[in-house]
Amino acid sequence: MTTCPRPLLFAALLGLPLLVSAADPAATDSAERALTSRGSAPLVEKVRRATTEFKNLSVALNEGWVAATPCVSGPTAGAMGVHFVLPARVGDGEVDGDEPEALIYEPLASGEMRLVGVEFIVIADDWASKHPDGAAPSVDGHLMHFVGEPNRYGLPAFYELHVWAWERNPDGYFSDWNKLVTCNKQTAD
Repeated sequence: MTTCPRPLLFAALLGLPLLVSAADPAATDSAERALTSRGSAPLVEKVRRATTEFKNLSVALNEGWVAATPCVSGPTAGAMGVHFVLPARVGDGEVDGDEPEALIYEPLASGEMRLVGVEFIVIADDWASKHPDGAAPSVDGHLMHFVGEPNRYGLPAFYELHVWAWERNPDGYFSDWNKLVTCNKQTAD
């Protein structure tokens, strides 16, 4: 009989539930629902409170938000939507869970836009100049993703984090793409 060294056995036993839950979308979804009593992560709830008024795109436009992209979609991953940014926030070198840099809208067949989420964005050089300790940016404990240069957006290297606060995302609240969002209804305008 072959025996497994005790440290390896403990590591295998402790890791097994993690591997099972990570591979099981239902377990992952149930873990996300358990994060708060309302069924979402605290950052998602914070974003909802901070952006409720922007469900009406006219309110966002009146407050200085500007269209930054057409509807962003991928060949197989779904879409992100149309991004509207508040320019002063993008260049400030900071991130704050109450103040996303971009609002994300899905175009509807009626020509209206539906708020589906937000994106936190910070230019890498701006972040580095304000944080010489080299710490990676995060939003309320969620590490941001690094996007190098050149990129499809024509931006210098930046960090970003999507939060799907207003549209369920089968891949999770913080995934870049959402299979339930589509650009198929965007008009030529």
